[in-house]
Amino acid sequence: MFGGILGGGSSAPQNAPAPQTGYGIGGAAAQQNQSSQLAAAEQEMDMISDLYNRLTEACHKKCIINKYPDGELTKGESVCIDRCVSKFFQVNKEVGEVLQKISEANQRR
Repeated sequence: MFGGILGGGSSAPQNAPAPQTGYGIGGAAAQQNQSSQLAAAEQEMDMISDLYNRLTEACHKKCIINKYPDGELTKGESVCIDRCVSKFFQVNKEVGEVLQKISEANQRR
């Protein structure tokens, strides 16, 4: 179902025998690596969802009036949302770069 993201999406037929778990030489390490990759993918999805939710809430509060007189966005609302999203991602990028530099400086000590 989530082939590229979570490493699933097997194309094996439904009635095919289950693959061996591989607990032989290096099998446990491979399974642990797969579990850590899955956990990392889940954490990344959570972070992306959180970013999207914060972006949506912030730009909605700033740009959309509480009354909805029309089903479509006005030109002003549309421009405001475009600018808000752009600024949100720019700030997010700059904060990430600063935090990366701080992390690198702390690791050199």
